Amino acid sequence: MALLYQRHGGVGLNASTGKDITRYVISLPANRLPLWAALESDRMAHPVLREFYKERGVVMEERRLRTDDSPNGLLYETFTSTAFQAHQYGVPTIGWGSDILSLTPAATEAFFKTYYGPNNATVAIVGDINPKEVIALIEQTFGKIPAAPPIPSLVTEEPPQRGERRVEIEFDAEPALAIGYHKPTIGHPDDFVFDVIDEVLTEGVTSVMSDTNYPGVRAPNLFVIAATPLAPHTTEEVEAAIYEELDRLKTEPISAKEFERVLNGLDADLVRSLRSNSGLASQLAFYQTVAGTWRYVLNARDRIAAVTPADVQRVAAQYLTKPNRTVGVLVKKAQDKKMAAAGEVAR
Repeated sequence: MALLYQRHGGVGLNASTGKDITRYVISLPANRLPLWAALESDRMAHPVLREFYKERGVVMEERRLRTDDSPNGLLYETFTSTAFQAHQYGVPTIGWGSDILSLTPAATEAFFKTYYGPNNATVAIVGDINPKEVIALIEQTFGKIPAAPPIPSLVTEEPPQRGERRVEIEFDAEPALAIGYHKPTIGHPDDFVFDVIDEVLTEGVTSVMSDTNYPGVRAPNLFVIAATPLAPHTTEEVEAAIYEELDRLKTEPISAKEFERVLNGLDADLVRSLRSNSGLASQLAFYQTVAGTWRYVLNARDRIAAVTPADVQRVAAQYLTKPNRTVGVLVKKAQDKKMAAAGEVAR
């Protein structure tokens, strides 16, 4: 399939899977759109699981590379499964190793028939096109595929957290830290406030990264702050410094000038994400799928612009609390520490 697309000028063919959605993307010459529609509608209607066990092995190897043998991968998998004890966000997207090895062609085909029907798909096409002709093309190709059964609803909700959770992961790597706070889902008024808090922290704290919607957005999720200490500083020192910054958000209003800079930065980031055809298509498809409408992209600008410094203080005080917190710390194995100490003495 990839070679066929390449022969017809296709570039950027890629796929990704997250907690909420699976995406397939490609850029093609406008006159090759009928080819894309024919190929992808046929793949949806008549899936063929070629070389299943070989591909299952590839997925298992990917898990080893990105999680089992990766300090950050292992940190975030353990951290996430600690933060979510009921909701499926606590289950790795790629699956646990035993899940992968026990997967069968029959189970995979059943999963495909459940979730990969046209009634569960969103198509975003951006470029030099005639909308009426494109809609007619989609109806002629994808429209012929029978709808899959209604998607099973997810009824499990994560109960409120009632105390800090801490977990340590031993690994032969430099220390790292992940701090997460439970927060509302996409579209909630306070979710937009977290976008502002994210911008404030990443611009104001050195070597700190944050994510407003980890590990997904369709259900209540986490606001995550990640940091890697620079030697000789420790994760304990960095953690304490982060809490000082968070307490400052609760007690000290952000100045009007700084707040305007933050809001302008968020707006500029959004506009930049819509500049390219691929970026615009990605945003439209994503929000149509997770928020129910692509217009969320437009509404978000107004909702973020309406956030006030008082909102930041209120949200920080309500959510960024110790009982609502999960902390994951990557630490060096005791043996590795002894070896490092011995090396220092020898020098």
